[in-house]
Amino acid sequence: MTRFHCLEPAELEAFLERRRATPAFGRDMSLAENLSTVLRKANEFVPSEAGSILLDNPNAKRSDRSQNSLTFIASFGDASEVLLGKEISAVDGIAGHVYREGRSYSASNPSDDELFYPLFDEDNQYQTRSLVAIPIRIEQEVCGVLELVNRKFTDGGYTQHDVNLLEIFAGFISVSIQNVLDGRQAQEIAKRDNLTGLFNDRFLHIALSGAIERCRSQDQDLVLLFLDLDFFKRVNDSHGHLAGSQVLQEVGHLLRQFEKGREFIAARYGGDEFVLVLPGCNLGEGIEVAETIREEIVSTTFCSVRGEIQPDPLYLTGITCSVGVASLRHHLAGEMSPERCKSTLLRLADSAMYVAKETGRNRTATASEPVRRREVG
Repeated sequence: MTRFHCLEPAELEAFLERRRATPAFGRDMSLAENLSTVLRKANEFVPSEAGSILLDNPNAKRSDRSQNSLTFIASFGDASEVLLGKEISAVDGIAGHVYREGRSYSASNPSDDELFYPLFDEDNQYQTRSLVAIPIRIEQEVCGVLELVNRKFTDGGYTQHDVNLLEIFAGFISVSIQNVLDGRQAQEIAKRDNLTGLFNDRFLHIALSGAIERCRSQDQDLVLLFLDLDFFKRVNDSHGHLAGSQVLQEVGHLLRQFEKGREFIAARYGGDEFVLVLPGCNLGEGIEVAETIREEIVSTTFCSVRGEIQPDPLYLTGITCSVGVASLRHHLAGEMSPERCKSTLLRLADSAMYVAKETGRNRTATASEPVRRREVG
């Protein structure tokens, strides 16, 4: 009985960092099951001794496809388990040629074909007698290759009819990947604030509860920052609501930079209020992050270029914020449920933010006492 193999779900994650041009809502599905099913069906229609699905890595993808590599993410046949996860250069072999050129290719006697890459045969004492490779596309962009080896029950290798059938199966692979991407995109849209691109307040509550549970189980601290722009109404009154929305969008972009490479959670809480959750940070580290953000905002010239919302540059300077800081370990005592921890942290950080407002604005305050602006120089 022929066995079909696919990379584990966690390993497949790297090959799903792709974007669709337009959102569509597809059903949630197991990519591994779908890819294995497509390979199985392709083999039923075009019986072969072996076959594989290879995809490029979107995180390392370059516009010049010859500089990319292809990874075996699903396969069947002899040595198929050995192939899983292995990479080949896009300049090697018939698969690389099909990936670069975006056109199907078959070889009835690969050993005499100048495109054939014999290393696999040599390493595994295998004989490739015939081979066909079909490009896989996401929308119009080639992202991989469907490859079958050693056509069964015929002497002449793969026919044009086989190629036509396999191009249909390559389309099924594309649809499977697209459906997963669409489902991911739909989930991501539901988490995000449309204006700033930050998480919305609904998702914040879910993510904060989860972060608290993880930090407590790992005996780590967690810091929550509550940030509010100072006198933001003046921006709307003086320059209009488009300018105000553009400023909020740019603040969102600024805060998203603090998420990169970290487990931080940045959310728009409402209006011109923002929350950052810093798992694994202690109180002192959280204050440093708060001060860095505060200084970044006060030093930024907003609406300095033509924006998505505000059409004309306004060069707005002097916008400031007040930040409140609360720490799981420093400010919460005793046993509390994650839900109560969450609501208490939010309340303490919010109250500290108002202390910062009342003591002069453009400063950071902890839940216990005001913290003066960081000395410069």
